[in-house]
Amino acid sequence: MENVCKYPVVLVHGMFGWGDDEGLNEHLPYWGANTCNIKEHYTEQGFKIYAASVGPASSAWDRACELYARLVGGPVDYGKAHSARCDHRRFGRYYPEPLVEKWDSENKIHFIGHSFGGNTIRLLCHLLTYGDPREIAETDPDDLSELFKGGHEDLVASIFTICSPHNGTTTFLAAKKFKILPAMKFVIYNYMGIMGRSPAEGTIFDFHLEQYGLSDTPGKKDAYPIRRAKKKFKYSNDNVEFDLTPEGAKELNDLIEISPETYFFSYSYNAVSCNFNGKVHLPWYIDFPFLGFTSELILIYYRFFREKGNYPFEDYCNDGLVDLPSAMHPKDEPYEMYKKGQIKKGIWNVMKPRFGDHGTPIGLFAPVEDTFALYDEMFSLAYKVEELIDNKAE
Repeated sequence: MENVCKYPVVLVHGMFGWGDDEGLNEHLPYWGANTCNIKEHYTEQGFKIYAASVGPASSAWDRACELYARLVGGPVDYGKAHSARCDHRRFGRYYPEPLVEKWDSENKIHFIGHSFGGNTIRLLCHLLTYGDPREIAETDPDDLSELFKGGHEDLVASIFTICSPHNGTTTFLAAKKFKILPAMKFVIYNYMGIMGRSPAEGTIFDFHLEQYGLSDTPGKKDAYPIRRAKKKFKYSNDNVEFDLTPEGAKELNDLIEISPETYFFSYSYNAVSCNFNGKVHLPWYIDFPFLGFTSELILIYYRFFREKGNYPFEDYCNDGLVDLPSAMHPKDEPYEMYKKGQIKKGIWNVMKPRFGDHGTPIGLFAPVEDTFALYDEMFSLAYKVEELIDNKAE
């Protein structure tokens, strides 16, 4: 690319994803999947790219705390008030070195979050900007993490979300309605409990669930008995499952306020085509076949189980996991559809939806040229953001 960003770019994976800290990433990069390596491609062009690792099944709050600790180094502090409320350990693992060498008002960060990674970086930006009143009220000032103090709105240059479930996703409602969710949860929680105690934990993959005792804290042997740990995590609302429900997403949106000093961009994908004079909706633009099944599952739920009404075509659209309206922007935050050359801060710049499924923007069975075209566009916008920040400073 012609214009290389001076600020580093931090990539944040979605649910059940992984980053550079996991050995799996060497063989199958999350960012690029089975077709390319996005980080490697842009690093070779001069960008400073980091693929962060956070809890693949953890809540947006826990993931934001983990991301902050990974960026600055030191212990993961989930917050005294939050940890007491959710009945888990306050502190997680310790990072001896920061992921980003220097992070301050002169050296901001661009964040890109795919899927639930978008919810994670939104919450991180909120906490940096506004802090958290409950943590401030219930924690001794000398014991309070810098993350919860607020006043750091100058640390984040831009936020890019891709296929993010800002308002939750119908996938969970459909899975629950069709009796699929209980079986999925049984398999997933047992898998995490067993594998979290195996030699693969912390090497090939990492569940980051030491706060619940579902796995050992790195360097320690402190996992709880597996049945107790699974029960604590499963019946807590402090996990990705709850955050993706409409109720959980609303709680998250009620908490998060948009930062006035940050530039926000959202990218969404649609796999659904409308046929036969608008009467039939089918998952058509699919790169990963499994997402065709989940897309149809959502459409069946739309047809038969939601409130009757005349819905616009966009309300039927999804990428196989996330409803299109949910991916475009949070319901309660200001937004404008993006017009070329016009970017605004403190508001969502919503990009025109693209065709493809939930895995398309990370290169999952997608054409390589289309994948790089997406990131070329995002990095061009990030460069433009830097120009606007520099002009303001002058």
